[in-house]
Amino acid sequence: MDIMTIFIGTIFVNNILLAQFLGNCPYLGCSREKGVAAGMGAAVVFVTVVATLFTWLMQHLVLNPAGLGYLQTIVFIVVIAALVQFVEMFLKKMVPPLYSALGIYLPLITTNCAVMGVAILVQREGYGLVEGLLYALGYSLGFFLALMLMAGVRERLDICRLPKSMMGTPIALVMAGIMSLAFMAFKGMAQ
Repeated sequence: MDIMTIFIGTIFVNNILLAQFLGNCPYLGCSREKGVAAGMGAAVVFVTVVATLFTWLMQHLVLNPAGLGYLQTIVFIVVIAALVQFVEMFLKKMVPPLYSALGIYLPLITTNCAVMGVAILVQREGYGLVEGLLYALGYSLGFFLALMLMAGVRERLDICRLPKSMMGTPIALVMAGIMSLAFMAFKGMAQ
């Protein structure tokens, strides 16, 4: 498969949030403000790409040669958890306002199924290291794009008059559904 096709396809056609519905917890939780969304998106991009690098290396240099492929999930979780701890320590030390703004959602990157899903999809698709890293970068940039779009929409919704029953999470879910439908148009362009 062409590298550019992989990259563009992961961002738009098979967007991890809007087409595959992985990683919705931080998507809904961190999309109230653009600054927080940008910080979470950047953290997810970093963790996803670096986790894909380490999980690919673990899979091909340790698990497969030793016949321990059945430990893939456990090893991948440990790698992702270690990376998230590194990001959390870095943000706490270097960017305290972002660290406090992300709150509980930062450690939840460890259990973000989008990060784990990308690591497993790279193995399932049988990509080489460079293709896998581009795949991970594309998926995480798609996550970042969807998060920033939702943050922009939610900031606008905060100044709109809405029925009381639609304020907060209900309108966020409706907007996520509409955005998902909009991204489905890219699937039609890819065929």
